[in-house]
Amino acid sequence: MTTALETLVKNFVDLHPEDAARALEGLSHSNAVRLFQRLPLRVLVPLCERVGPHWLGPLLDELSEERRSEILSSVEPRTAATCLAHLEEPQRETYLGALPEATARELRELADYPAETAGGMMEPKVASLSVDQTVQQAIATIRKASRDALHYLYVTKRNGELVGVINMRDLLLASPRDPVEPLIRRNVLSVSSVMPREEVVAHMRETGFLALPVVNIDGKLVGVVKHDEALEAGQIEAFEDLQQMVGAGRDERALSPVSLVVKSRLPWLYVNLATAFLAAAVVGLFEETIAEIAALAVLLPVVAGQGGNTGSQSLAVVMRGLALREILPSLKKRVITKEFLGGLINGVLIAFVTAGCVLGWRLVKGDPPSSCAGLAVVIGLSMIINMAAAAVSGAIIPLALRALGRDPAQSASIFLTTVTDIVGFASFLGFAVLFKSWLV
Repeated sequence: MTTALETLVKNFVDLHPEDAARALEGLSHSNAVRLFQRLPLRVLVPLCERVGPHWLGPLLDELSEERRSEILSSVEPRTAATCLAHLEEPQRETYLGALPEATARELRELADYPAETAGGMMEPKVASLSVDQTVQQAIATIRKASRDALHYLYVTKRNGELVGVINMRDLLLASPRDPVEPLIRRNVLSVSSVMPREEVVAHMRETGFLALPVVNIDGKLVGVVKHDEALEAGQIEAFEDLQQMVGAGRDERALSPVSLVVKSRLPWLYVNLATAFLAAAVVGLFEETIAEIAALAVLLPVVAGQGGNTGSQSLAVVMRGLALREILPSLKKRVITKEFLGGLINGVLIAFVTAGCVLGWRLVKGDPPSSCAGLAVVIGLSMIINMAAAAVSGAIIPLALRALGRDPAQSASIFLTTVTDIVGFASFLGFAVLFKSWLV
């Protein structure tokens, strides 16, 4: 690559790194491979740390072994480990076998952590002080450490076990020959390397720390989770929950292969199909009534649609409360009661408007006044029942899934749609049968 073009690309990456990464992901596969083979590492590394690992992983397979090893050795270890985690085990080991032993060992350990845990989020580069150092030795250690590895002044034993943290002001004001041990604050908050991502994000949000130390099962300091990583993880968690609510896979991305799309979505589409037949069976029980009163078929989607919207509103609010840990076990009944009352009141208000619209519509059509009034009463009553039931279901479904140890977002909208459709159809058509003498 010519020097002028290399300088142009480097300036683009330096000034607009995110735009450069998006432009790179928009290239065809063959053009991206050629670019990766020709770009110098000093330009390529910032790009690799910004593109998605699901995009970078398959691309590495097309590069020469030498260039692939250079990239994996030069990017941040967490970036390389995340990229390797998207590969099959044999392919991952092939890549790691071409790296220096120390680098391969570090990446292998990081890649073993699931992405949704603190170990999968952490930055392994972390500087620490030894508990048996003097103040002068500790300051010398800090000066030698990389800036990227300095977060808080963590103190460990010789075996790496986390002891506590030291305030920088206390360290600088102490005598150079004093030991650092009296300066240690031992009540440091740490997170386990296997702690779920949502709990790490909650800790970060509650404490407001810039970084949280990560320890393994033996209590040894293995890395830190930085504040910006926690924010990004929180966004990822929210989007994954959103995907799960509608039956898509947590790991699916916009550019995921078709095989992953089918594998993650098809099972829940079958579940949705089964629940749709269940709702259709409820309608089938009233087939003769619908055939006799055609207006019922026209109004069925109105009842089901309002129930679905009401339930989705309730579901979204409760999901947010669970994610932010606002809903404690002692508050579950209060949340359900609040959603029921809200759905009931909204149902009454919506029912009056809906009944009025239906009454006017049928009068314009020329139906007898008694028939019009009967149909308005039927849809009004069913609207109240369906919206109240939908609001309660939107609260109960995620709470029940959490109580069963399942992800509260696990296809919650599919279960909610089933409830709202069945309750809506059954109440609407049931009232139609009850008031049939008015309607016919």
